[in-house]
Amino acid sequence: MTLATTINIQKFSVHDGPGIRTTVFLKGCPLNCWWCHNPESQNKKHEILFFKERCTGCGVCVKRCPENAIEIKGGYPVTDKDKCILCGKCSDFCPTNAKEYVGQDLSVKEIMKEIIKDQVFYEESEGGVTFSGGEPMLYKDFLNEVLKACKIRGIHTAIDTSGEAPFESFDEIKDNVDLFLYDIKIMDTRRHKKYTGVGNELILENLKRLSDSGANIFVRMPIIAGINDDDLNIDASVAYLSKLNIIQVNLLPYHKMGMDKYKRLDIRYKLSGMEKPSDVRLEEIKDKFNKAGIKVKIGGG
Repeated sequence: MTLATTINIQKFSVHDGPGIRTTVFLKGCPLNCWWCHNPESQNKKHEILFFKERCTGCGVCVKRCPENAIEIKGGYPVTDKDKCILCGKCSDFCPTNAKEYVGQDLSVKEIMKEIIKDQVFYEESEGGVTFSGGEPMLYKDFLNEVLKACKIRGIHTAIDTSGEAPFESFDEIKDNVDLFLYDIKIMDTRRHKKYTGVGNELILENLKRLSDSGANIFVRMPIIAGINDDDLNIDASVAYLSKLNIIQVNLLPYHKMGMDKYKRLDIRYKLSGMEKPSDVRLEEIKDKFNKAGIKVKIGGG
């Protein structure tokens, strides 16, 4: 049985492709972007989020932990990550839901059961299902099966990807993918590696090869002030993308909605104090793409 580790199956999504969609978020990513708003999706392993504001310091998690990995310090539970085996008992028995287990291993059959519940909405809105993450291409074998199952039912399929995967994986699934939502972040590979943890050579090459293959592609470009919104990067992006066969570019303004998740995972957030790009700057960037004859939209969808 082929399984995928999921973090969420989001219904009635309108920002992950056309129409009303179900977005299946898969866990694990080869990138570590400074602005990532789903840090719980980066690690492929299961994790536990801690909501300090919900915790009463009752100590139930301490008593339930079979590895004695938790102790109360300063009125709150502190977990020794070297001892923790991620069994989830602390979250199972927490009376205030202060601990939340993240990661569920689901089969194609289990995920399809959730997808088809909303098939009527896909048909009425010209929507479908989007596999996102994390990086869904880490689950190539799973995608192969679930995409075929969707196509048999006539469900529109989209893959939201960073592009950091062997092209052979894309080649194997692309005939069952109606739309690729392909992330482009920074054109200079050294800057790309600084802010995402990897260079961009494979990402750019895969995009070109997908484009040459005739795949339908929306390029999604996060806009982060002071990191990739400068004219040098935008002009390089426009020049590169203008040579490819893509349907449109979506400019995704930076936001802070995922910031609290870093605290819950005990991870340092590197962009503390960062603000969203100005509307004026977003329009300037949009205008650069328009002048190059590239259809562009601010926001997802």
